[in-house]
Amino acid sequence: MTDQLVIPDSLKPSDGRFGSGPSKVRPEQLEALLAQGRTVLGTSHRQPPVKRLVAALRSGLAELLGAPDGYEIVVGMGGTNAFWDAASFALLRDRGAFAVCGEFGAKFATVARNAPFLADPIVAEVEPGTSVQLQTSHGVDAYCWTQNETSTGVVTPVRRVAGSGEELMLVDATSAAGAVQIDLAEADAYYFAPQKVFASDGGLWFAAMSPAALERIETLSAQRWIPATLDLQVCVDNSRLDQTYNTPAVTTLALAAAQVEWMLDNGGLSWAAGRSAASSTTLYEWAERTSYTSPFVEDPANRSPVVGTIDFEGVDAAAVAKTLRANGIVDTEPYRKLGRNQLRIGMYPAVEPEDVAALTACIDYVAEHL
Repeated sequence: MTDQLVIPDSLKPSDGRFGSGPSKVRPEQLEALLAQGRTVLGTSHRQPPVKRLVAALRSGLAELLGAPDGYEIVVGMGGTNAFWDAASFALLRDRGAFAVCGEFGAKFATVARNAPFLADPIVAEVEPGTSVQLQTSHGVDAYCWTQNETSTGVVTPVRRVAGSGEELMLVDATSAAGAVQIDLAEADAYYFAPQKVFASDGGLWFAAMSPAALERIETLSAQRWIPATLDLQVCVDNSRLDQTYNTPAVTTLALAAAQVEWMLDNGGLSWAAGRSAASSTTLYEWAERTSYTSPFVEDPANRSPVVGTIDFEGVDAAAVAKTLRANGIVDTEPYRKLGRNQLRIGMYPAVEPEDVAALTACIDYVAEHL
């Protein structure tokens, strides 16, 4: 049986975690958490120790992402799904336009479609594995798309829609922020969760917001009834005090702060993006030269540097993933709703590029012995 196949230790990566989120947490992050645990864990999040942690994380993210003057890092509870709900109240004034190339881009469009106080959204949708960019549309006040579609491994550039004016650009960067180059001036709300690139737990969202986005939030929050837990103005006000509206997962904050500090100490965004680029180059070149594999995303310009999806032909990818897991190499399974014979590989900065090369050797070994 395939789950009894033993991969030689000489082939295995130093760390077998390749999840697309939650992602690999470095041991050094855990050590940093233990070092400061007595000052931040089990204490009030309204007091200086935790507020200093939030302040360090906010300032670190602003530095890492190159936030222009006037942009603010806002933090809220509930992860990206909660942010979509909140954005429907206070960032979409009447109608949004959405680019959809996978599961996660579609979710925000669905939120807007179901909101009774918004007009029907304009949706540009393409087949999974390809990318689509928005065009100007009459009556739209916000353009929304996903920088990195985690379900398919498609990356889409972040740049303002050609010909647009005062409309907001809302970019889901959940699995891209911190590992893909970005000019934040091209976005008004660049939002993400910490369980991907930042190697932390879920349950929070962060957003780099432009002055225009902050103004839209202030205006709409004054005009609409919004539940307090989804009110982005409440999030803005609390973030300016380096806190959250209700009790946050402090461990999540601490792990993310340690990851941001690691990135900055080693060279910032260019360094972090370079690690993911090196890993993805290894993966895609292997997939292209191997007889039974091919990158799911055909256009190299659209291939994600952080989440690689690889199709298999003549080899059962599910059996490969099962055998890898039995050997301590985990979370290579494909996105469940795609239903393809493929593997999905997370290549965030915490993953050693050499480990991606080792992973491909392990896959070849398993495929040969199936």
